[in-house]
Amino acid sequence: MPAEMSRQRFEELVGEALDLIPPEFATAMNNVVVLVEDRHPEDPGLLGLYHGIALTRRTTDYGGVLPDRVTIYREAILDICHTDDDVVEEVAITVIHEIAHHFGIDDDKLHELGWG
Repeated sequence: MPAEMSRQRFEELVGEALDLIPPEFATAMNNVVVLVEDRHPEDPGLLGLYHGIALTRRTTDYGGVLPDRVTIYREAILDICHTDDDVVEEVAITVIHEIAHHFGIDDDKLHELGWG
């Protein structure tokens, strides 16, 4: 049976996961916003999504653009978790995974590092 959790508590977990990012990386994050939505409209099983221009791909022409977006999909994560502890762990993994994309780390490297 999937876990149940209020939206407020889930958003708190996302904030706690962001606090896990080492300070040297947190201060390097630039022009990025983290959002919580219920589900991805086209892929309801997707847990998180990064949309933007990774720091490693930005050039001197970068500017005047909307912030990068990291979206964490609450209902999709709750669907695959059975306990609150599962949710805490999956939120942390998903947030770190998507933030890694902001730093230009691709899925292959994330899998290699154990964050796939």
